[in-house]
Amino acid sequence: MRRPMVAGNWKMHGTRASVAELIEGLGKQVLPSDVDIVVMPPSLFINQVVVGLEGQAVAVGAQDAAIQAGQGALTGEIASTQLLDAGCSFVLVGHSERRQLIGEQDEVLNRKFAAIQESGLTPVLCIGETLEQREAGQTLAVVGQQLDSIIDAFGIDAFANAVIAYEPVWAIGTGLTASPQQAQEVHAAIRAQLAEKNAEVAQGVRLLYGGSVKSANAVELFGMPDIDGGLIGGASLNADEFGAICRAAGN
Repeated sequence: MRRPMVAGNWKMHGTRASVAELIEGLGKQVLPSDVDIVVMPPSLFINQVVVGLEGQAVAVGAQDAAIQAGQGALTGEIASTQLLDAGCSFVLVGHSERRQLIGEQDEVLNRKFAAIQESGLTPVLCIGETLEQREAGQTLAVVGQQLDSIIDAFGIDAFANAVIAYEPVWAIGTGLTASPQQAQEVHAAIRAQLAEKNAEVAQGVRLLYGGSVKSANAVELFGMPDIDGGLIGGASLNADEFGAICRAAGN
C-alpha cells in the first residue's frame, strides 16, 4: 500500500516574517499521521523552516539542486549534499517553470536527478504537457518522453527511490484543474509505462497530481486509484488550506 504524500511548493514566495507566520499556522493544524507531508520553501528560508518545524511531522524539501552532488565552483548554485546538511529530505527536479522559463533540458535534469539521489535525498520528478500539446492529443507522448529520459539514463530502478509529480502545465497557477478522470488517465499511463520495465517499482512509486489543487477538489482527485497525493502550489501558502488538503489525502 502506497503511503499518501502532500508536498507544498512555496515557489519564490516569502519573507522572514511571512515564513514565520506560515510556520506558526502549520503548527496549529491537525495533520494526518498516515500522510507524508513536505514543505519546500525558497532555499533562503530552509534553515528557518527546519528550525521552526522541529518536532512536527513535516519534512522539508528544496525546489532545485545543482547538477553535481558535492560542493564546488558553481556560483549561485546549491549542492544536494548541502541541502541534506541543511535538513532537507526531498528536492524538486524538472518543474515546468524551470523547464520553460529557465530553459532546463533533459540532460541537465538527468544530472540533477542523479546528484540528488547520490546525496541520499529523494527527487520529486515533475512532468507534464502544455495546453497546446494536450489539444494536439500529445499528452501521453510528452509525459512518456519526459519519463523515458530518466529511465534511459539510469534504468527503471531509479524510480525505486523517487516520487513523480504529474503537473499539466496549463493547470499550474491558472485556476484550471484537470478533472479527476483526466488526471487519473495520465497517472495510470505513467504507472503502466513503468510497469513495462518493472511491475514492483511501478506499484511502489508514488504519483502526485499538481495543478491548482485546493481543499475543494482534493478529496475527489486523491480518491483516484493511481493518484497518491499532491504537489501543491499557491494553496500551500495558506496554512488552513494546506492542512485541509493534507487531511483530504488521509481520507
